[in-house]
Amino acid sequence: MQNLIDIFKAGGPVMWPILFLSVIGLAILIWKAFEFRAGRRNAKGLVVVSTIITAEPMLGILGTVTGIMQTFRALNAAGGAANPLAATAGIGEALITTAAGLIASLILLFPYNVLDNQVED
Repeated sequence: MQNLIDIFKAGGPVMWPILFLSVIGLAILIWKAFEFRAGRRNAKGLVVVSTIITAEPMLGILGTVTGIMQTFRALNAAGGAANPLAATAGIGEALITTAAGLIASLILLFPYNVLDNQVED
């Protein structure tokens, strides 16, 4: 568990909105699954999940941009002495947020499609 927390922290500040949206999307999908089991098969709330599925990879890309910016700041601060280790934190942040955005989106995508396919017209 501690390793997961360390990875989350290394992902930088963009990880928070990714986490927040994931929790909201998952909560809506669970709510809709219970509604569908009770026979209420409407699309209410599914558009929010669809938006979250679209936004999470974009947030991951935003984290990539901020991570690369951090890398260039660190390399610039090093001056003429190019230190490859100065770039690792920013590159790590970029990769972690990209992966987190994609993974979070994929986790919501499949149950969303199952529920969306069951919506009564």
